[in-house]
Amino acid sequence: MKVVYSEDFKQVYTSDPAAAPGRIEAIEMALRGKVTYINPDEASKEDILRVHTSSHVSSVEREGVYDIAALAAGGAIKAAEIGLSEPCFAVIRPPGHHASAGSAWGFCYFNNMSIALEKLKNEGKIKKAFVLDFDLHYGDGNVNILGGKGYVTILNPTTENRNKYLKSVEHNLAQTDADIIAVSAGFDNHEQDWGGLLKTEDYRYMGKLVRETAKRNQGGCFGILEGGYNHSVLGKNVLAFIEGLEEK
Repeated sequence: MKVVYSEDFKQVYTSDPAAAPGRIEAIEMALRGKVTYINPDEASKEDILRVHTSSHVSSVEREGVYDIAALAAGGAIKAAEIGLSEPCFAVIRPPGHHASAGSAWGFCYFNNMSIALEKLKNEGKIKKAFVLDFDLHYGDGNVNILGGKGYVTILNPTTENRNKYLKSVEHNLAQTDADIIAVSAGFDNHEQDWGGLLKTEDYRYMGKLVRETAKRNQGGCFGILEGGYNHSVLGKNVLAFIEGLEEK
């Protein structure tokens, strides 16, 4: 499977856990020899400003993280474009689902998911999108930006019961007729990470559900990296999700 990735994402751009040394390396090691890497380009200023205010973009520039944040957004765009015809995943950072139009928190700067989907919609490549955000933390930025757009349905599973969590994902995907299934893939709800709820096999299962839904709707699917902070399990969890997306 094609995975969007750049060596630039290894750089430590800030002191937060999303930029901790070894995070991206742990994923790269788990995926080595199993995927085909595709290099992203930076998202254009036009693509970013379609989602964010000019004052927010200026604040990111002042923090000195514009280039890496724009590259992450570009990685999401590349994954979304590839995802129209085949499953794709983007190993990018900084993450983005806590970035709203004019503000950001939670290690995020630009909303990678929103930038990608808005570009596809603006170019007439999609009519309806479904966003599954299985990160431990509620994706408020995704909701703030995309929730009122009319063409996007967003699911942030919130139950602390593992079986109910997976049933919620299964049920909601079964109801959608979206032509693109997009995943904000945070792996911090794993049993050995901050959330302590999901097993590695659950990420494979959700990946399979996403792929099956896309096939049923004769549409596409893709995922982009959000959270996940236990480096010893992060790689195998990302791989499990990708393997689910690959299932025929």
